Amino acid sequence: MRKRIQPHIMCGIGDVAKYVVIPGDPGRVEIIASFLDESRKVADYRGFLTYTGSKDGVNISVCSSGIGCPSAAIAVEELAQIGAKVLIRVGTTGALQKFLEMGDLVIPIAAVRADGTSKNYVPVEFPAVADFTVVKSLLQATKKINRKTHFGSVVSTDIFYGDIENLRKWSSFGVLSVEMEASVIYTIAALKKLKAGAILAVDGNPLLGLGKGEFEPGEKTGELDVRVKEAIEEEAKVAIDAILIMEKNAETF
Repeated sequence: MRKRIQPHIMCGIGDVAKYVVIPGDPGRVEIIASFLDESRKVADYRGFLTYTGSKDGVNISVCSSGIGCPSAAIAVEELAQIGAKVLIRVGTTGALQKFLEMGDLVIPIAAVRADGTSKNYVPVEFPAVADFTVVKSLLQATKKINRKTHFGSVVSTDIFYGDIENLRKWSSFGVLSVEMEASVIYTIAALKKLKAGAILAVDGNPLLGLGKGEFEPGEKTGELDVRVKEAIEEEAKVAIDAILIMEKNAETF
């Protein structure tokens, strides 16, 4: 039987491991892959860049999801078709609480489904919740690093600009931060009996006008801030360590 290739990520069965780290930005894929013992580029098409390698004998893939839930849904759907079982989103998030600081890490145990994509899968009442095993392993892995880590709920939205009033509402409900992909990753993972989680680096606070936004040439703001860049590298290492923890504990998938 001829190998069949997924139309957007351009990968087939055997190209990706059961464990997949998912950054939004394809520019972060090679950085994350560099933390593996060895890796190779599998595919690069329409913003979906995929590397597969191993760490301590455990096979791990890294695949970018692009910006937003529609793009992330495509990545998750196609990864699931070719054998992915555990998905860990690694990305950035905007704080909605004053106690979150630049470079802090957030582990979302659940995501508010303020996106449009997940509503095409299930009714709004369906919760977008991370897998407990993945969350537990991420929390255990963060003990190896010296960085403030928070866990709770985030809100996933389709709107990057002009959504301040909605963000104030979610902030008042105690939601930690805002991002753009976790809700659909968690939703599809639940429907397909996959395990999913996320770890996110705080790159600003939109309610305070801090972080990611317009800047002068050479200015280090948002994810260009040294604290955030270091946090992105650390969260990638945490995700990989969490995968090794799951494998060592002989979790079944």
